[in-house]
Amino acid sequence: MAETSPFPGIHYSQKIITDMSAIICPPYDIISPDEQKYYYNLSDHNVIRLEYGMDQPEDSETDNKHTRSRNTFDQWLKDGVLEVDSAHSFYIHEQGFVYKGTKKKRLGLIACIKLEPWGNKVILPHESTTRRDKSDRLDLLRACNANISPVMGLYDDPGGRITKLMLEKMRPSKLLIDINNSDKTHKVWKANEPEFVQRVSHFLTPKSIIIADGHHRYETALTYQDERKQSASISTGYEGFNFIMMTLVSFSDPGIIMLPVHRLLQRLEPQVISDLRNRLGDYFKIDSLPLTGQALYEGSENDIRVLGLEPGYVTDLKLRSDISLDEFMPEGHSSIYKNLNVSIVEHIIIKNLLGDHVERDDIKYTPDIAMARKVVESGQCQMAFLLGNMPVSTIKSIAEANDRMPRKSTYFHPKLPTGLIINRLDGKL
Repeated sequence: MAETSPFPGIHYSQKIITDMSAIICPPYDIISPDEQKYYYNLSDHNVIRLEYGMDQPEDSETDNKHTRSRNTFDQWLKDGVLEVDSAHSFYIHEQGFVYKGTKKKRLGLIACIKLEPWGNKVILPHESTTRRDKSDRLDLLRACNANISPVMGLYDDPGGRITKLMLEKMRPSKLLIDINNSDKTHKVWKANEPEFVQRVSHFLTPKSIIIADGHHRYETALTYQDERKQSASISTGYEGFNFIMMTLVSFSDPGIIMLPVHRLLQRLEPQVISDLRNRLGDYFKIDSLPLTGQALYEGSENDIRVLGLEPGYVTDLKLRSDISLDEFMPEGHSSIYKNLNVSIVEHIIIKNLLGDHVERDDIKYTPDIAMARKVVESGQCQMAFLLGNMPVSTIKSIAEANDRMPRKSTYFHPKLPTGLIINRLDGKL
């Protein structure tokens, strides 16, 4: 059962920060080097300085991007740039955005969730991770002792009971944060009335939570929790380091947009591409479609289309009925996993057909089909495997099967911003 708690959130003081749109940024893992510089230049107080500091040539163990994040964090608290709420609260976040020309909103509850090992099946992953990203996040967590950005979790809300409670709370409450940046808006309300806290906690307690975005941060928090427990003389289980800040969104929220992540391959020799084109017919039914009209639009969850095999065409692949997936898939995976288009691309095409011709660093990722086409046509990458959309229910099925999709299988759009609420892991909840 998921244990949920209000917490004393940290947020920017609007007495000092007059333009709140200039202080938020995306989570670290989608920020390019150019975007990192952009957010640094946007404001001297942009949260990029905490979330994703810049490396310097003279960095050392005692002076590096993480120690600078800690020093900046402490200074902003001291100067009143950041302020700590006196009461433990939940925070309601309404995120507005435009998707394919339509205005949408996504409603989330920012709360502290008690950390649970994956094996307890209370908090469930749906995607694999890499050690490299976790190492960086652990160093930041050790330095700042705070959750700078939230993990995104999904939960079932039959009848919309929690959603209704939040909507009722939003109407009379005074906005804590109101960011209106063209088509991108963020509204945050503080919700700490005892009845609201009690009812929301009661509704969430019997539920499991599935990680949508932030697997690295969650796994890092588990490691950090173990470190803190070892150094603590006594632990009651309710110290701040036993929890993690999450934004919880209902599976039924109309603002959930889950995109596939397309695979881009670079540094492929022409002969390798030619050989692949010839061998794909042993496994797939192949159809070449001109690069016009609907050929590149998002397809169904089973669709696999390839750019780079034939100039001016996109190649549509359908797995042949006589191909046994068990022959190519790693042991221990569910039938759901084996039938995913991303699993078929990873294991049949990249690992089996391309094999030693592709190193892990040769694979890039994007949820943007237009970007995938651009980098192939420009020659930056030689091929792109375009994956069709899958319903959000798929990640629920894979998580409940105690399985995980290949890394970078899903992309939730838009990303939750960093910088609205921060959770410091001191004291008790």
